Amino acid sequence: MSRALGVALTPKAARYLEKRPYAPGEHGRTKRKADSDYAVRLREKQRLREQYGIREKQMRNTFNEARRKDGLTGENLVELLEMRLDALVLRAGFARTTAQARQLVVHRHILVDGELVDRPSFRVKPGQLIHVKAKSEGTEPFQVAAAGGHAEVLPPVPGYIEVELDKLQARLVRRPKRAEVPVVCDVQLVVEYYAAR
Repeated sequence: MSRALGVALTPKAARYLEKRPYAPGEHGRTKRKADSDYAVRLREKQRLREQYGIREKQMRNTFNEARRKDGLTGENLVELLEMRLDALVLRAGFARTTAQARQLVVHRHILVDGELVDRPSFRVKPGQLIHVKAKSEGTEPFQVAAAGGHAEVLPPVPGYIEVELDKLQARLVRRPKRAEVPVVCDVQLVVEYYAAR
C-alpha cells in the first residue's frame, strides 16, 4: 500500500520504500503513460485516507462536515481528521503507528478527561486531557512509549498538543493548523476529488 501511494504509512514501510522507491507489481518500474487528472486526485485522497487508517464512508462524512464549516474545506478536513482520538494518541507518541493507536483506544486503555473512550473516531475538543488508564500504565507498550521509545520513528510533537510523556498524558491545546499537521497530501486535490463526485 505504501509503495502504491508513494508515502510511508508506517516506520517499517519507510525502509521498504527506500529499498524499492517505485510502485508494486510487474509494471512498477516502468511508467508508460502519464496519470489522468482523476488518477492524480484519487491517489491524493487515498493517501490522506490511509494515513489516518479510516474507511471511505468515514472520510466522506468528514469531508461533508468540513464543507459545511466556515473557512477552506481542505484545511477544515485535515483539522477534523487530526482531532480524532487515535490520531492524537499517535501524535503524542503513545503509539508507533496509526494501527497501534487505534488498537490502544479500542482495547480501552485510553481515557479522555478521566472517562473511558473506546472509539478511535472520538473527536477531542481543545482543552481536553488524553491519558492512559492507571491499570495499563505498567504494560510493556506504554513503558516503551513513556521512555520515548517511539521518538526516532515519529515526527516531532506538533505545537497544538502538549505532551508529558513520562506521565503518559497529552492535552489538545487548540485546533490544529494544516501547516503543522505531519501528513503528506495535497488537500486541494482531495477537495477537487470529492467536489466532482
